[in-house]
Amino acid sequence: MGRIHLFEFEDQKWFPAFLRNYGTDFLQFLSNKTKLYKPIIPIIKKGLDKSDLNQITDLGSGGGGGLIWLNSELKKDIPDLKIVLTDFYPNISAFEFTKKEADNFEFIETPIDARDVPANLKGLRTQFLSLHHFKPKDAKLILQNAINSKSSIAVFEGQERSFPSILAMIFSPLSVLFTTPFIRPFKIGRIIFTYLIPIVPLFVLWDGIVSSFRTYSVKEMNNLVENLEGTETYDWEIGKVKSGPGVILYLLGTAK
Repeated sequence: MGRIHLFEFEDQKWFPAFLRNYGTDFLQFLSNKTKLYKPIIPIIKKGLDKSDLNQITDLGSGGGGGLIWLNSELKKDIPDLKIVLTDFYPNISAFEFTKKEADNFEFIETPIDARDVPANLKGLRTQFLSLHHFKPKDAKLILQNAINSKSSIAVFEGQERSFPSILAMIFSPLSVLFTTPFIRPFKIGRIIFTYLIPIVPLFVLWDGIVSSFRTYSVKEMNNLVENLEGTETYDWEIGKVKSGPGVILYLLGTAK
């Protein structure tokens, strides 16, 4: 099955920010509670080792992804780790909540475009569950920008373009219904638009299925880096690792 870049609500400028935030808050909660990113800790450490600073600049952070739990694990070996959260549509309340959970988090309140990251944002660039939002031309710009700035970059996708992955997404509304009362910060609007007016579980369902269709395969990620200017100056590691019943696809690029 080829990659299909279908419509996602989360990408649309007209989509209400508060609904987008409810969706990213759900992904953040689920990623942390399930320890989704446990298998990729060695990949993150490898990327940090090749970076100038013990700093992660997270692009497309959404609600913070699984970084709260991941941070607690990374700090065991990297006590001076710093993580900067950024997004083109910043979820400020989620960023503030994440910063309260650990004082080594910082965030940028203004929109940050992953295709043109400000030069002052240093360290290992990461993307969790966000590369699939970009068409190949823009995905290449993200990777090219990392090369141009001599920054290491690590990309992770918690789904793939497969029947089991799509099937798992079909059950995502149930996960939304079961977890919503426990998501913090608590917001009455989240309750209303989950249970009384069930927009959140429905748009999470649609965007989740579309995300699977949009996800780049290992072969396609190899194709993305193949013709980048200066790609030969980077070491590229692209593959997948098992995480619970699913897999995480990853790309790690570090300057030689």
